[in-house]
Amino acid sequence: MCGRFTITVTIGIAERFGVAHCEIPDLPRYNIAPSQAIPVILRQEAGDRACVPMRWGLIPSWAKDPAAVRPAVNARAETLDERPTFRTPLARHRCLVPASGFYEWKKTGKTAFPYYIHRKDDEIFAFAGLYDLWRSPEGEMTRTCVIITTRPNRVVSRYHDRMPAILMLEDEDRWIDPRPLSADERRELLAPYPDDLLEVYQVSTAVNKPDAEGAHLIAQSRTGTLPI
Repeated sequence: MCGRFTITVTIGIAERFGVAHCEIPDLPRYNIAPSQAIPVILRQEAGDRACVPMRWGLIPSWAKDPAAVRPAVNARAETLDERPTFRTPLARHRCLVPASGFYEWKKTGKTAFPYYIHRKDDEIFAFAGLYDLWRSPEGEMTRTCVIITTRPNRVVSRYHDRMPAILMLEDEDRWIDPRPLSADERRELLAPYPDDLLEVYQVSTAVNKPDAEGAHLIAQSRTGTLPI
């Protein structure tokens, strides 16, 4: 799954994702949690990319009362077209969620210890996501999004049985292209990320608090980097 992630860069996101301007809420962020605003990359009707802030936790456009809906934080890649909440966004509203890394927890005894997972070269990457637009009776529009998960690669499988679907750079444009994707194409695009690109190390349990923030959260703990 993906319940917390980071965006640790403050410049270069617009250039990396090919947008003229990226409206980014309060970066850098070291402990992004559900319900918070995050930058999302999408393709506009004119064909160019845009970066817009959205709330993490998808509310379907057909919901009568968003307060009565439990926002979807993650969506399983294998069943996207089976769930009414995700079916329309899958066809029309695919997006990229920029990230620098994400956290997973591994239980040892009665304590769950957090681990930080990121690219070895510290380059920013993109989760595959979906978004939807909910309009109130008064016409106010709310944009929300969900991060897609897939089966874990060998690295992440030691911590969880799911991992966020990280897109390869060359596949990002295919994911947000408005044309329909076949089931085979989705399986290819949403496959587990290559093991050799990732590094994992234990971090402080300070990250357990959703309101905790700061670079110290991704500092390596005494156990050090785990071998891959």
